[in-house]
Amino acid sequence: MSLNDTPSGERVHIGFFGRRNAGKSSLVNAVTGQELAVVSDVLGTTTDPVYKAMELLPLGPVEIIDTPGFDDTGALGELRVKKTRQILAKTDIAVLVVDSADGLTACDHELIDLFREKEIPYIIAFNKSDAAQPELPENGIAVSARDKANIHELKERLAAMAKDTGTERRIVGDLLSPGSVVVLVTPIDAAAPKGRMILPQQQTLRDVLDADSVAFVTKEFQLEQTLNSLAAPPAMVITDSQAFGMVSKIVPEEVPLTSFSILMARYKGFLRTAVHGAAAIRKLNDGDTVLISEGCTHHRQCGDIGSVKLPKLLERTTGKKLNIELSSGRDFPQDLTRYALVIHCGGCMLNEREMVSRRKTAESQGVPFTNYGIALASMNGILRRSLSVFPDLMKEAEE
Repeated sequence: MSLNDTPSGERVHIGFFGRRNAGKSSLVNAVTGQELAVVSDVLGTTTDPVYKAMELLPLGPVEIIDTPGFDDTGALGELRVKKTRQILAKTDIAVLVVDSADGLTACDHELIDLFREKEIPYIIAFNKSDAAQPELPENGIAVSARDKANIHELKERLAAMAKDTGTERRIVGDLLSPGSVVVLVTPIDAAAPKGRMILPQQQTLRDVLDADSVAFVTKEFQLEQTLNSLAAPPAMVITDSQAFGMVSKIVPEEVPLTSFSILMARYKGFLRTAVHGAAAIRKLNDGDTVLISEGCTHHRQCGDIGSVKLPKLLERTTGKKLNIELSSGRDFPQDLTRYALVIHCGGCMLNEREMVSRRKTAESQGVPFTNYGIALASMNGILRRSLSVFPDLMKEAEE
């Protein structure tokens, strides 16, 4: 996979924030070296967030986000400000763009307070420094989008911040030893991209190989034959959650079994929350509303896991008449109080910060939060077994 193919969830998300006409779009263009954003002297030219996935040296794969002015007014302005606030949920590093002639305003300080509240590292870029010399705070830098002054230095500062905030996360490699044999069970359903494996399977396979382990990839109907062909039992079997029921009957009890979705929940930082949240499934009542949310957008097809399989299994497991609501992509509700449970996908297309934000939104409103893999394992009665690679969590699981 090349840097240009790096999934959005694996990129450093850098958001450019500030007042209207502070020069955000001009600075984004200067930093990226592209005419990414429309530039105009007219206030409020940027009406919607503009996203650009690219390789930005010396940072590597990033997603640049140019946001609307935070001081926008009127009904449309309120909507733009709302979108800007939503961007904060996925921002790894924030760039506050300030007009050097104006200095820090009340609006800028409000944004700084939001950065601090959400624990987002930030840098203040005093733009238009060719026309006015700003007084710089410790985390400030004077730049000029027009003259390209200090643009390289700004990128160097951003690269250093990305390095400081980065953590070495593994999907499964840290659970394996060199030479370990892992069997990956990958059903190919109608929703899978043509000619490709789905992203969690790709990422898990790569991490197994990075751990100097050996991977066998098979479909669920060939699993028994695959296991019988091995000289010794594998160190682990990882399955697509949809095949949990069938796979659990084939894999010997002594062989650790888990799913791509469970590993992704760990990778995105919400596995423990998902395990505890699954207990709410059997406490659902008639008329309760369950939100089933996906981080990506795709055409839902017959047999789709989110819109078809999960709702049917929920009804069969609980014996209750439930209301099911669906969300996808960036359309995640901020008010979750009407839901009795949120079941989220593995979040492979979302960065860790956004998944943590969604989890915290649910927790702050007292709404149980789990994910596809955990929910399916729980409803199939194999949750504890599917957590056997995480003994501490295995003890906490309720079935």
